[in-house]
Amino acid sequence: MRTYDLTPFYRSTVGFDRLFSLLDQATAEPSPGYPPYNIERTGENAYRITVAVSGFGKDELSLVAKENTLTIKGEKAANENGKAKAELLYRGIAARAFERSFQLADHVVVKNASLENGLLHVDLVREIPEAKKPRSIPISTSAQASEQPVIEGSAEKAAA
Repeated sequence: MRTYDLTPFYRSTVGFDRLFSLLDQATAEPSPGYPPYNIERTGENAYRITVAVSGFGKDELSLVAKENTLTIKGEKAANENGKAKAELLYRGIAARAFERSFQLADHVVVKNASLENGLLHVDLVREIPEAKKPRSIPISTSAQASEQPVIEGSAEKAAA
């Protein structure tokens, strides 16, 4: 696999750190497949991440949203004695610790998280501020512009 060194770009640019970090992550080794997850669109600006976390309880999972990254961690709690309750003959259900991170787009926030039947559902919504939404600009003709009333003092300010 061919690797690219983006270090020279870090030294000569300001404010593009996130872009180069995303490029670094894209060229890095593929992420492990545990735990499996789905990402679905549930509405025009709504998404849901579903992670299979069978064997984990609500208190053994943590979700952290920081900047544009959502991190889901799972860690099994140790027994008080350090011993299992029963002798395990075969382990088919993976219960190892994990950490899975998702890069979120700008203005995407976590709205809700729920644990049902061994699946962790994380609901996300894109909330674009009014200042960032596109707005329509009316186009006037020269006849309409001349019909608009002149505000007192605006002619003197325009001439100055």
